[in-house]
Amino acid sequence: MSHFAGTLLGETIAAVRPRDAAAEHAARQRLDRMTKPPGSLGVLEDVAAQLAGTAGECPAPLPTPAAVAVFAGDHGVHAQGVTPWPQEVTAQMVANFATGGAVVNAFAAGLGADVVVVDVGVASPVGPAAGLLDRNVRRGTADLALGPAMTLEEARRAVEVGIEVATGLAADHGCLVTGDMGITNTTASAALVCAFTGASPVAATGRGTGVDDPTLARKVDVVTRAVARVPAPPTTPEEALAALAEVGGLEHAALAGFLLGAAAARVPVLLDGVIAGSAALVAAALCPTALEHALAGHSSAEPGAGLALRALGLRPLLGLDLRLGEGTGALLAFPLVASAARALRDVATFDSAGVTEK
Repeated sequence: MSHFAGTLLGETIAAVRPRDAAAEHAARQRLDRMTKPPGSLGVLEDVAAQLAGTAGECPAPLPTPAAVAVFAGDHGVHAQGVTPWPQEVTAQMVANFATGGAVVNAFAAGLGADVVVVDVGVASPVGPAAGLLDRNVRRGTADLALGPAMTLEEARRAVEVGIEVATGLAADHGCLVTGDMGITNTTASAALVCAFTGASPVAATGRGTGVDDPTLARKVDVVTRAVARVPAPPTTPEEALAALAEVGGLEHAALAGFLLGAAAARVPVLLDGVIAGSAALVAAALCPTALEHALAGHSSAEPGAGLALRALGLRPLLGLDLRLGEGTGALLAFPLVASAARALRDVATFDSAGVTEK
């Protein structure tokens, strides 16, 4: 940890604590006393107990309101022809998020969730606009096919952007939700999944925004070349930051920090799809305990997402074949998380309700 001494990253890693075992045990006991057959809420019982462990109390406070942070960045690897979409779409979509016109805005509005858009690495200036934070570290990464996507210092700064955003939102939100935007960011995600899990580029690389076969082949080739520069899956925080700088994106870095910041603040964080999953691999290598406070919203149709969740031991709450990003799949899972907390808090126990047990 000497490498991070005196930095916000180092301080945040040091502040992360495991879930509270006593609160989790109390939640399990209460769930078994509630007016229902034991275990009958299935996975939601695990969610309820996890929320109690994160909060350090049983029942846990309701995880409301939720806030989704959409971290946006551009990628130098766009030059390799790995997507048919022009790079300026990133900045155009950031403006669309800021004015409320994207799918994530529609879903968030229906759930009473707040949306914050963070420019951590968009290639062209955006804004200013309400709900848009200018935290630009650099105007897009370098081409990860040819060399490091960013410097170690840039990677650390982008991680710390995520920490700062999470810390700010945790003050008045009960659940943080990961969002992302960046044309070609599934290429960087595939490279991160391979670098951190040892998966093969063919297995981890998907069609992203819907690329054709020749483009997919180019994408796999790019990922293969990039991952070759990361000799083995990182085992230390220093190696994790180096691998992130080598093949990651600025939004991936910020999302990794977002997970760390949420964990340090003891607020549950709901992961979206492949971008979030690959960023969670980075966060887990920086601070394994941080992932104790994370939940997986859904199983994305992007193949790298499943590889990441399996490596992290996280079970997705929904499976809807989504592959949009933005935080949409995680937001759709938020009512399940809120319902788990509500059940633990509000449902009567057999003794309190005077219901006869079997």
